[in-house]
Amino acid sequence: METVIILVFVLGYLAITLEHNIKIDKLIPALVMMAISWALISLGIDNFTQWFDSATHNLMDNFGLLGHEEKMHMMEETLLHHLGKTSEILVFLLGAMTIVEIIDYFDGFSTIKGFIKTKSKRKILWIFGFLAFFLSAIIDNLTATIVLISILQKLIHDRDVRIWYAGLIIIAANAGGAWSPIGDVTTTMLWIGKKVTTGHLFVYLFLPSLVCMLVPTFIASLLPAFKGKIESEEKDNDKPKSKYSAIMLYLGLGGIVSVPIFKTVTHLPPYVGMMLALGVVAIFAEIYSNTKFSMSSHDSVESDAHAHHSPVHYSLSKIELPSILFFLGILMAVAALESLGILFGFAGTLQETMPMLGTELHHGGVSDLVVLLLGVGSAVIDNVPLVAASLGMFTEPIDNELWHFIAYSAGTGGSMLIIGSAAGVVAMGMEKIDFFWYIKKISWLALLGFLAGSVVFMFTRTIF
Repeated sequence: METVIILVFVLGYLAITLEHNIKIDKLIPALVMMAISWALISLGIDNFTQWFDSATHNLMDNFGLLGHEEKMHMMEETLLHHLGKTSEILVFLLGAMTIVEIIDYFDGFSTIKGFIKTKSKRKILWIFGFLAFFLSAIIDNLTATIVLISILQKLIHDRDVRIWYAGLIIIAANAGGAWSPIGDVTTTMLWIGKKVTTGHLFVYLFLPSLVCMLVPTFIASLLPAFKGKIESEEKDNDKPKSKYSAIMLYLGLGGIVSVPIFKTVTHLPPYVGMMLALGVVAIFAEIYSNTKFSMSSHDSVESDAHAHHSPVHYSLSKIELPSILFFLGILMAVAALESLGILFGFAGTLQETMPMLGTELHHGGVSDLVVLLLGVGSAVIDNVPLVAASLGMFTEPIDNELWHFIAYSAGTGGSMLIIGSAAGVVAMGMEKIDFFWYIKKISWLALLGFLAGSVVFMFTRTIF
């Protein structure tokens, strides 16, 4: 049965990558493989001998000794756990997307667009690269990607040019999220699991993460895609702007930035803070929309929409719901593999079978190659379950260099494939980026950055 479930995942994964060839939206195979995987688990529950309890990050070897009812209860509890964790991400994502759309409703991104005076493609690349790197460390790589691609869409109208920037933003955002405890889901897991501390995380990973961003950005800046200048469209300059554009921009971004602060103070999940931020931004949006002001309108239909609907309702109608459903499907499908202990077994096999190549870590003799392959694996599958498996598999003490290397590897390795990270999945949905285009144009840059950062990490840890 496990083989069949793996086959379903592989076929679904293949259908996602061939989205443009088979003319089926990627959310459909994602949802189908999720539903079929869990259905197969339910139907064959009595045949499974092990179960991975995600709540405690432990593999239950005595699962086969449980009765049918107990197994079904465990499966339902695990499914509910995964749905809860996935929903946290989706609700967070919905809140962030809605705030971004409210900002756009008031044409707030024109304020940032006005700050970027240069038309040089190369300079704009560096600006967005550094913005993504530092912003992702503050508001996490997922939200940073949403915000920056939304700005890009207002700044660069040629999609063929824009998707190049989106690809480099994914690399920079994932690199920036690796050295902050709130910058990436996997880093947050290690932080909450008391495997790393904020200070040591910065000391060990800031330089490797910076190099991971700088190398691909520098190489990309030499490519033909980033030569020349951005062609501006004069019709944009003729649009009347809302007098509340700047206020809503700062209010919206301020609300998003406040989420990690809210989490630190209250110890509540990030989505709670995001809902509070959305509520505050929505209050001001409703107040400002009820006053007489000049706003941009693309056509008469959109003008009517602005006139007769609240900004919150209008913004909710504009968010990318297909991206949300795709995210639900892919995360829950991976959760099925995790629950059966398949990913745990994969990580364990790497540890046992890989030769001890390269410098060994000080505690436990774990090969660097194993951690690097976990990074590559996070691009193919998902970094969250692989880090979860690592939490239960390795017993090194807090702030051991193993945990920092895992944080770097899992956080940045996902950039090598478009669906290997949350930032990539969101960018894929927002810009409709083709899977194979990303492999041809961006993956090799991400790989070079990943390897360069790994070398810097190995050098850094010898110092500290």
